[in-house]
Amino acid sequence: LGRLSAGMHAQLPGFEVKQVNFSEIEPGAIKAYHMHLRQTDVWYVPPRDKLLLVLHDCRKGSKSHGVTMRFVLGDGKDRLLRIPPGVAHGCTNLGREKASILYFVDVQFSADPKETDEGRLPWDFLGAAIWEMQRG
Repeated sequence: LGRLSAGMHAQLPGFEVKQVNFSEIEPGAIKAYHMHLRQTDVWYVPPRDKLLLVLHDCRKGSKSHGVTMRFVLGDGKDRLLRIPPGVAHGCTNLGREKASILYFVDVQFSADPKETDEGRLPWDFLGAAIWEMQRG
């Protein structure tokens, strides 16, 4: 997934890995929106899994402020996806079995309310239909 030197990922300039996380999502489950103000996430979904990732740019002054994007991760492909601070993100498992996410972050998690960088948004923040697969 990458070569690290002093916490720096060779393919992600300026991104220092401070923590590595692993998550599993049940089929059909929605791991809905959250956003970080300081933290960058880099997600990896194994090719055998299939997740729909939804991103929404909440960064005021950004060229893409207010833009929503949908990506399918995994699904036979092997890639990393970088999610910058200020971009709300969530996903749903489109597969029939548990799906995995391995993700790298550049801020260590803190449960202390004064230090945490975990901002939650409702699962239907962009409408319930955003989670449906579009055919065609």
